[in-house]
Parts: sequence; C-alpha cells; structure tokens
Amino acid sequence: MKKTEDRNRPGKMTRREFMKATAAVPVLMFSTTTAFAQGQTIRVGLIGCGGRGTYDTTNCLNAAPNVELAAMGDLFGDHLEDSFTRLKERVGEKVKVTDKTKFVGFDAYEGVLASDVDLVILTSTPHFRPRHLKAAINAGKHVFMEKPVAVDPVGVRTVIAASEQAEQKGLTIVGGTQMRRATHIREAMDRIHGGDIGDLVGGQCCRWGGAMSTWGPQEREQEWSDMEWQIRNWYFYTWLSGDFITEMHIHNLDLINWAFDSPPVSCSGFGGRQARTGPEVGKWGNIYDHFSVEFLYPGEVRVEYIGTQIDNTVHRNNQRLVGTNGTAYIDFGEVIVNGARRVELERGEMNPAVQQHADQIEAIRKGRSLNEGRRVAESTLTTIMGRMSCYTGQTVDWDWVLNESQLDLSPPAYAFGDLEIRPEAVPGMSRLV
Repeated sequence: MKKTEDRNRPGKMTRREFMKATAAVPVLMFSTTTAFAQGQTIRVGLIGCGGRGTYDTTNCLNAAPNVELAAMGDLFGDHLEDSFTRLKERVGEKVKVTDKTKFVGFDAYEGVLASDVDLVILTSTPHFRPRHLKAAINAGKHVFMEKPVAVDPVGVRTVIAASEQAEQKGLTIVGGTQMRRATHIREAMDRIHGGDIGDLVGGQCCRWGGAMSTWGPQEREQEWSDMEWQIRNWYFYTWLSGDFITEMHIHNLDLINWAFDSPPVSCSGFGGRQARTGPEVGKWGNIYDHFSVEFLYPGEVRVEYIGTQIDNTVHRNNQRLVGTNGTAYIDFGEVIVNGARRVELERGEMNPAVQQHADQIEAIRKGRSLNEGRRVAESTLTTIMGRMSCYTGQTVDWDWVLNESQLDLSPPAYAFGDLEIRPEAVPGMSRLV
C-alpha cells in the first residue's frame, strides 16, 4: 500500500483553496435524458419489499403527483405480499401492481426491470445493491437506492462504474443519505464551507445505541435453510449488511465527509464483540457490537469515530467539528455553529426522507442531471475501510481500498441451501484482503 505521508505532503491544496479554485467551474445542470411532462405518469418498480422498501415507496408515491407503483419484486413471497397490503392501505389507488407484475426469487429484480417502469427503488439487502444498480442502469432506469450501496470494495467499484454509465445515459441516481436534505444541516454545512469556523482541524463522530435486539426474526424456523435464515436475519451478517458501521452509521460518517468535501486519506481502528454473546449468539450472526476508528482527512486532520450497539448503555448520536475559529455541533435534530457569532438551528418541518424523492422526481420531469452515485459510494467505502481496519487491526489507506483491495463477500452461490457462517473477525489475526 502507498504510504499515507506521500499524499499528505506540504504544499497540498487545502479544502478552502480547492473550493476557491473550483468556484468558477461550470456545473452541468441538464442531461440528455428525455424530460417528462408535468402531467405524465412516472411508473415505479420496487425491488426489495421489506420495511425500508415499503417506507421509501410510500414516501416516493406521496412526494409528487402522477407517480404510481407498477411492479414489485422480492426474494420472499411473504415479504412482497405484506408490503403490497401495507402500500395499498397507505397510498391506495397509486398501487397499480397486478399478479403479473409481482416477482419472487433471486431473479425477481430482472422481472421488475423488464416491466414498464421508469424509476426503480432498490431496497433489497445491501449486499445485492451493486448488482441491482448495474442491471437497472443497463436497463435504462432511473434509480433511488438506499444506503449503504455495497458491503465490500469490489461492490463499491461496481456502483461507481454503474454511476458513471448512468451519467452518460442521462439517468438520475439518488442515494438514501437523506440527512443531506435536512435544512438545519444544510445551513450548518454552508457555514462550515463558508469559513464561519475557519479551517477544520479536528472532529468527533459518535453514535452509541442499543443492540437492535428486537429487529428481525427472533428464532430460526425449522424449514429455513442456512441461506434463508441469514438473509431473513441479514442485519447481523457482514456479507449482507456490511456490519452496523456500514449499514447504519454511514449517515454519520457521510456528514463528516460532507464537512471536509472529501473522503478520508486513511484510517486506523479497533473493535470487537463483547455483548453479542450468550444463548442468543445464533441471532447475532457475526457482526461486532463496538467500533472505534481514527479517520485521517486531507491536511493531517483527524476525526475520531466511536460506534456501539449494546443494550443498557448510554445513547449518543452527534458530530462535533473543530475549526481554527470556532466549532460546530451537528445532530439529526439541531445544529450549533459557534464561530464569529453563535447560531442555533432546529430541524425544520420538511421531511428529508420525502424530499429526496421529490427532488428526484422533479429532476426526471425536467431532464435535469442528478447523480449521487459516486458520492454515496465514497461514503459507503469510508465505513467499509473503517470496518476493515477494526476487523484486522491494520491501517487502511483510501487509495488502496478503492483501487486494489480484492475483498468480495459474495457467497459461493445464490441458492437456498447450506451456507457456512464466516467466523467473527479477530484483530491481529484476520487478514486484510
């Protein structure tokens, strides 16, 4: 791996200098995609019919008029039918799905993409996101995809390549990092990027919470194969979720990347599994319950991240950034920017989880370029490199993990049957791939 010091050499352009140098660069505002008339219906396909898929689809159908759901696909028929029932209750006549446009199985996404849809919502288990995105862009569909967008570096590279292809085709991609649309956080970032607290010199990122013990099936059904059990209990398996630093805490680390206008240069961390043990160990899969990572950003700026998922412990969920002239506190409910003057802002009434869909629908209708694929891929990779460092106890370099790491968590085959659980990672013993 290339040494970190080589890219942090004196004379490297700072974030402030980069912003000034690029301020006059024109931004592409319109793409070659065909614009939709305001009254023309946008037909949506849902791939991944769990709770998040039902939630995102509800928000999408309510975000703008003349949007309807035309097709649905999921690995499990019970998931699909439950989602279909709930969507009919929530949005009624906007659900135009028929028995012929319901698809079940590992290839369900192919059926949705072959249907008459314009926009697809990708909310299957994160492991499947890269292949679903690639297929959707090949099929010429606009895409909303939930975070995270991959669980390993090989998957991230697939997402980046598909995002570049979408740009060439004039297709929109929106990622589910909805806090980027929260008005109070947007203003905080405008102030940080505008120099209100000076140049960033350090920061903290904390998300401490419970163990998700009530999430998913509590026990394995006798008829479920290893593959079915792991996918139904996907959150607790690294190959499916990326571990909780990737699946959930991407929201927090995405805000840190936003503040720096850059992914990190490298990271070093440790973590483990101290509470996810005991009689329920089968429920907990092979993910950790605590992570601690030091991320190094351009300019030798260090940000400390600590994340936990342990019941009966203190809860905390916020970010602090330190500048040469002040500080900024950011959480999902409020921000405090304490620079030349103190500014306190609370979360507005606008729901960012709905606004992300409204923005995409407007971009589709107006033929405007909107492609968040690479950005959300980089935030996903930030969490993956943090996990890789903690799993192995090694320093991980951004350029290496982006371009050279061969880590691919895919199973030997996509079929119901036996599937050995990978052992829990042990720092100092697990190998960096």
